[in-house]
Amino acid sequence: MKKIKINTRASYDIFIERGLIKNCGKIIADTVSTRKIAVITDNIVDKLYYETIELSLKENGFALSKFVFPAGEASKSSETLNEIYTFLCENNITRSDCIIALGGGVVGDIAGYAAATFLRGLDYIQIPTTLLAQIDSSVGGKTAIDLPCGKNLVGAFKQPKCVICDSDVLSTLSDEIISDGMAEAIKYGMIRDAELLDLIATHTLDNVNEIIDEIVYKCISIKRNVVENDEFDTGERMILNFGHTLGHAIESYYNYQTYTHGSAVSIGMCMITERGCEKYITDKLISCVTAYKLPSCCDAPINELIKLCSNDKKCESYDINYILCKNIGHAEIKKVSISEFEKFILNKI
Repeated sequence: MKKIKINTRASYDIFIERGLIKNCGKIIADTVSTRKIAVITDNIVDKLYYETIELSLKENGFALSKFVFPAGEASKSSETLNEIYTFLCENNITRSDCIIALGGGVVGDIAGYAAATFLRGLDYIQIPTTLLAQIDSSVGGKTAIDLPCGKNLVGAFKQPKCVICDSDVLSTLSDEIISDGMAEAIKYGMIRDAELLDLIATHTLDNVNEIIDEIVYKCISIKRNVVENDEFDTGERMILNFGHTLGHAIESYYNYQTYTHGSAVSIGMCMITERGCEKYITDKLISCVTAYKLPSCCDAPINELIKLCSNDKKCESYDINYILCKNIGHAEIKKVSISEFEKFILNKI
């Protein structure tokens, strides 16, 4: 088993091993003092993995309650959040108890935000079941829900007590969901590790499982280093938003229906790179995303996307931050006025 320690204000471990979900109870028993846990998951993951973790947790003396909501970004809302609060009240969850987020990024985000805010905060544990959640959203303590006017606009920083990553669970995912996660893996290569991008580029969606363990470990290690340097996203951590400024706008424009998060980020990375980098970098990036069946463009009117970008949480007063990788493996944070950003997007170099 591999273990990565995250040294933030509240430090914690990330455990990585195939088959680990079957033994999660022992890890969790060693991590928290309570033996009362509320599991929050979606209707798809519930059918796949709840019985597995339930058996392991009960074998280690835990009493469980479970809240299940419909899978998908549309559930990451204030309505679902209020339902979770009611569930926690009805099951007498106290500040000394613990929440488990069992699922992908949506589950982790909303369960984490519930943990950050219910009774002014209680412990929670991440058991991510998608590639995207394992390498990105479960690590670093960002939690949030969406609003009709934008993604992740209400949230809090709340570090988990631990993260349990089992690569075996990825075998149940569709190609679309694997592609979704590979967009974030490609992002990590672009912003911080040229060798990782080269490794990803030597494979395709058809054979990526051969290197998936290495991808998970490398991506988490990169995020660990970035988060430790900037836990609250005021400086270096912004590089993790490469492709996200336009990506979030694309998701919002299509009402979170047409493109997954990873697909939207893929388009965002390609659009930004095409406008600000040399052609060979754009070509390599597009070749890489194409190999994982990710899109590099969309039909959304660019003027509409620019308007949506102004609602993004990465805006500061009249300025916006976006990320550019003029060299593969190195990211630059660009802070410009919204009007300058509009000119940059409308005028390819």
